[in-house]
Amino acid sequence: MLLKYFYDKELAQASYMVGCSATGEALIIDPSRDVQPYLDAASDEGLAITHVTETHIHADYVSGTRELASQTGATIYLSDMGDADWKYGFADEGIRLHDGDVFMVGNIKVEVLHTSGHTPESISFIITDTATADQPMGIFTGDFLFVGNIGRPDLLEESAGIMGTRELGARQQFANVQRFKDLPDYLQIFPGHGAGSACGKGLGSIPSTTLGYEKLFNPAFQIDDEDTFVEWLLDGQPEAPKYFAQMKKVNKIGPTLLKELEQPKVLSADDFQNLLALGAQIIDIRSSSIVANSFVEGTLHIPASSQKFSTYVGWFLDYDQPLYLISTADRIQDDVRRLRAIGADNIAGYLPAELVDSTATIPQLTPEQVQNQMHKPNLFVIDVRGQSEHHDARIAGTVNYPMGFIKRYVDDLPHNTPIITQCASGTRSQIVASWLKSHNFTNVSNLSGGIQGWQRANLPTITGAPVKVR
Repeated sequence: MLLKYFYDKELAQASYMVGCSATGEALIIDPSRDVQPYLDAASDEGLAITHVTETHIHADYVSGTRELASQTGATIYLSDMGDADWKYGFADEGIRLHDGDVFMVGNIKVEVLHTSGHTPESISFIITDTATADQPMGIFTGDFLFVGNIGRPDLLEESAGIMGTRELGARQQFANVQRFKDLPDYLQIFPGHGAGSACGKGLGSIPSTTLGYEKLFNPAFQIDDEDTFVEWLLDGQPEAPKYFAQMKKVNKIGPTLLKELEQPKVLSADDFQNLLALGAQIIDIRSSSIVANSFVEGTLHIPASSQKFSTYVGWFLDYDQPLYLISTADRIQDDVRRLRAIGADNIAGYLPAELVDSTATIPQLTPEQVQNQMHKPNLFVIDVRGQSEHHDARIAGTVNYPMGFIKRYVDDLPHNTPIITQCASGTRSQIVASWLKSHNFTNVSNLSGGIQGWQRANLPTITGAPVKVR
């Protein structure tokens, strides 16, 4: 048996190839939409991708299951668990899986285990290499069990708006944990996400673990009372990005194949000005340092250099409208690849960065400059980090409006007084500053370096801040 691990740092997403060298067959579990890495890996190992599956209907990225099957002819295997609202719309293209089902990939036995809780249809895969053993070696747990934690059960409410599911999901996760307590400690655990994913809280950055280790140190395995477990699991989950609802929809009905999508067109300066006048959806992906001195009003600035680029775009993207970019010819294809990972399929065009003609700015303030203004009664300082970040350490006098929810707070923000945006390092706060400046807030500045720069300057912070989210 051959096992290969793939990891998308931007989405903190893991996928896997399980190959049988004896028969030359391979299974891909939880593929992302960019399937080239799997094709390359299979070719390198002399394998044919014959099976493709996923653990659940993903909320944080577009699944590559249909894409990979289309390009390789592999058989699709999809969960048929959960209620009628969470059945795959393209299940007829493959084989439906149920709890206890078994299928073979050459000599490798794959057993299906229904592990609902994160979502109703979630399944895990128990793997046995029958050529050398009669007992399983590991489990691909998807978004049920992570290194150091378990998957959140509230995404159906937070992202899909299906109320009354969070507590039920938490209790199902409790049942899953109790079930796994009875499994052998030696089993290897291969999770669907790593640190930084919004599909859980406090995820570890180690790629894999063992069930025995998780029994000892994962907090989910330390709580024996179900009600206490539910309270713990639902508390402190990170904000669910807005685009998760779109991902649930897309992955349920079946993503469009990449060959059916149009490539973005190159815009002229005149085309671009016309789009600005029409209020088109435009994202400037140039570096933050460049945009600070040549900001294009009417655009949203999200730097492509950010490791969270696609996630940040997802917070603001209107999927019903065409998307235009300010980019460059040498990187537009990579931009498109990263954005299509979150279902931004209608990227209509881009303006070459060298055609930008603007002298507008997003003023960058040093920590000392901000501190010197904090006493002013009409100053409004927005901390755009998440609630938990704001709670752990904050600058006194700031108000917490997390980046992705800034649209909710427009009516609370003053148009006639200075606004300073602040985050951890300065990236998210400059995104918000650009959004504000493109929505008629003229006196907006950004704290350069964020709270990290503030702390490096030995300026004080406080903890236990009240949070303000609605």
